[in-house]
Amino acid sequence: MAEKPTVIGAAGGALGLGAFAAAVGGCCGAPWAVALLGVTGAVALARLAFLLPYALIGAAALLGVAFWWAYRPDCADGTCPSSTRQRRLRVVVWVAAGLVAFLTVVALSPFVSS
Repeated sequence: MAEKPTVIGAAGGALGLGAFAAAVGGCCGAPWAVALLGVTGAVALARLAFLLPYALIGAAALLGVAFWWAYRPDCADGTCPSSTRQRRLRVVVWVAAGLVAFLTVVALSPFVSS
């Protein structure tokens, strides 16, 4: 039973490092898309650029739901102390919001710097 926090910590670390590696690799998205999909596939993927505003609106809406879920009161009178699980959920929601903000800036940078 004492090994459970160690296993959870190791799994969380692996997931966190995987997400960090994906974020660092995000700067090379276009070459990877061409390498994996070929030129025809990359051009087909570029044709979906008109969906970017809808994806951003959807991400903002889902983040709104996530923030509501993370900060809603657990008890009817709202005086219950926040649990560790709720604190972790809030941290995850803030990390997701930061990631969405970063990816939004990256995605919109070609349109702004013309």
